[in-house]
Amino acid sequence: MSTDLAIRFRSNTSLARHALNGPTMGTRYSAVFFAPEDTDIEALNTALFAAVDRVDRQMSTWKPESDLNRLNAAPVGDWIMIPRELTTVLAASLRIGRASNGCFDIGVGDLVEAWGFGSAGPSPDAERISALAGQARPATTTALELDKVGRRARKHAPLSLDLSGIAKGYGVDEMARVMEAFAIPSWLVGIDGEMRAKGRKPDGSPWAVALERPQRGTRDAMGVIELTNLAVATSGNYRHWVDMNGKTLSHTMDPNSGSPLENGLASVTVLGVTCMEADAWATVFMVLGEQAGRQLAETLGLDAIFVRSDGSVLSTL
Repeated sequence: MSTDLAIRFRSNTSLARHALNGPTMGTRYSAVFFAPEDTDIEALNTALFAAVDRVDRQMSTWKPESDLNRLNAAPVGDWIMIPRELTTVLAASLRIGRASNGCFDIGVGDLVEAWGFGSAGPSPDAERISALAGQARPATTTALELDKVGRRARKHAPLSLDLSGIAKGYGVDEMARVMEAFAIPSWLVGIDGEMRAKGRKPDGSPWAVALERPQRGTRDAMGVIELTNLAVATSGNYRHWVDMNGKTLSHTMDPNSGSPLENGLASVTVLGVTCMEADAWATVFMVLGEQAGRQLAETLGLDAIFVRSDGSVLSTL
């Protein structure tokens, strides 16, 4: 036995495995971890729920009283005070929106609703879709002004903001913050398919996360991703969809066309240091498509897995 292995074994003999989960954001959060026996598991779970619930209450488009909906409803030109977490996510959204030349656009909330993916219900509104198609859309990166220091925002044009492409990833990062605060040495936390891991299991193996086969109606793994001090997020067209005139439509909006995305990709999975970044960039690469998406991922040095609609796989790993 090597010295390093002996030290690792001795240091982890008192760690116990735990698994926690609960409802959030229309799905569930989960945490699997190895912690010292004297860890207050009930307090940890309370803190985890509080963290994801805070993100949901601030950033949900399904909760009328959320801070995001309060900003959406505010008059153009009025400064609106917003919480720290929402300020952080809006700042990241605008930064990635600029870096992706608008392919990551949080100002598509009206399109999400019109195409049947919002709180109004799963039926596309053909009249509203037609009306939106005839309107010039403001660039979100210039129409939304953010004062990060003062924690306030204002719109310079009518905007309907939707954070579904980044909020879950941020929620996972907030779970990671809780695990760090409780000094948990080894963990895997997630919300649905967005995950983040720290350290290794006591036996030295990395955390294993399934790469889901992008197939509607089933949940099947097509591979395994090993994580150590990394986050992973997937954007795909196979979990949320609606049928319109006999055609299946994806929930991911193409900001350029103003309609659901159709480009031959079924999913994009991105590895990153934070889950918020991985979540947003997965959406960017999905919108860009196979060729442009892979080129940008390689330019940024991001590991990404592209799955075509026919099931074939490409990656920048």
